[in-house]
Amino acid sequence: MTIDMDKSTSTALPTGSATLMAYLRVLTAKLVDTVLPAQCVSCFQLTGEPGRLCVDCWNELSFIDHPLCDCMGTPFAFDPGQGILSARALAQPPPWHRTRAAVEFNNMSRKLIHALKYHDRHEVADLLSQTMSRAGKQLLADADLIIPVPLYPLRLWQRRFNQSAALAKNIAENAGIAYHPELLKRRRATRQQVGLKGVARRDNVKGAFAVDDNHADKLYGAKVVLVDDVITTGATVAACSQVLVTAGCSQIDVLAFALVNNPLRLHI
Repeated sequence: MTIDMDKSTSTALPTGSATLMAYLRVLTAKLVDTVLPAQCVSCFQLTGEPGRLCVDCWNELSFIDHPLCDCMGTPFAFDPGQGILSARALAQPPPWHRTRAAVEFNNMSRKLIHALKYHDRHEVADLLSQTMSRAGKQLLADADLIIPVPLYPLRLWQRRFNQSAALAKNIAENAGIAYHPELLKRRRATRQQVGLKGVARRDNVKGAFAVDDNHADKLYGAKVVLVDDVITTGATVAACSQVLVTAGCSQIDVLAFALVNNPLRLHI
């Protein structure tokens, strides 16, 4: 008996090793989607695509959009006009140029950050970095380098990865910008910033960061985007930025996933 299969139902494998590998990857992805349906990265409800939030969880995020302070990235309740800075930016000008964050810090953004930071949920990094890339589009447009806020080596060993580095790497790859985590290092251990007030946070990270002398030439004259997961009082990114300014960077911008609009809310 001869079975005549038309072209539309043919299951012949493509030829060529590269084409075959691509074909197998597609089949593997479809198999995984069948066995493990896509779930919300927060509440685990079924979703249309893997690595996404369901509608309910997405709506719990408070996205930051214009109008906002160009320097601090904090949203304004109304549009005060182009170039207007917040009272905080005027009273305490930071060592960086511009700040952008994707969302305001709230219960949902905390949950996502903790999933990545403390529970090894690396798939969350893709979602967070995508929202950060959109929020930081203006910063990334003229950046030369992307650098994450570093962890102290012992803390990195204990946690096994740096969540800021995971975000920064994704952003750099998507934007086609050089990623250099080795340029900035944390040279002494600091206690966790959680629960510390503004002055205590600044004292905690004072002198904690340094530029790697072996690579300092890459920083001179460079426009740098410094990446962190969350900005609370700004003490950590300020300490990093000051070191980068001293190293000769021509401009430092700060990009984060979440921004604490009210710095009194420090329990993150």
